[in-house]
Formats: sequence, structure tokens, C-alpha cells
Amino acid sequence: MSDINERISNIVGNNDVVLFMKGTPLFPQCGFSSRAVAILDHCGVAYEGVDVLQDMDIRQGIKGYSDWPTIPQLYVKGEFVGGSDIMMEMFEAGELQQMLSEKQVAKADS
Repeated sequence: MSDINERISNIVGNNDVVLFMKGTPLFPQCGFSSRAVAILDHCGVAYEGVDVLQDMDIRQGIKGYSDWPTIPQLYVKGEFVGGSDIMMEMFEAGELQQMLSEKQVAKADS
């Protein structure tokens, strides 16, 4: 399990914003992942999407890594934020946009 934690740690550490999701940002494979992608796209930030359906080790490992049972999972500058419900609540309250701004997350290329 430590190998998968190291792989996840590298992904999280090498990207300002990472979304572990089912599918890809261009083709989400579940409603929750689709909502998470829509929120990040609306915020206009660059992010890395990791398709857990392509790697069963990551799919199981991410749940232990974050101690969070569901996917998608959002990380900003190495910090676990939460899943799509938390993302939506934060987005609607303006907290997600504020966090992304305060952490100086790069904007997506238009």
C-alpha cells in the first residue's frame, strides 16, 4: 500500500489542483465527477484529472490516502478539500473561489 500512497502523493504534490474522478474532464463517467468538473471549469483553473477507472490501485488507494470513502476527490496545493457535495457547497458560498485565489492557483489556458 505504501507504493500506491507514494504514487498518489507524487500526483498530488506535482499539481496545484488534482481531481481524482471517474472518467476524464472531457468525458466524466458519473454525475458527481461531472459536477466536480463543471465547478472547476467554471472557476477557470488549471487542474489535473485522474481517472480512477483506469487504475484500480489508485481507485482503492485514494480512499485510504484521504480517509474519504467516495470519488471524486479534490486536492488543492496538496490539501484535501472534499468530494463533489463539499465542492458545490464551497462554490455556492464563494469559498472555493476564494481558496483558489488565496492559494494562487494558475488559471486554465483559454
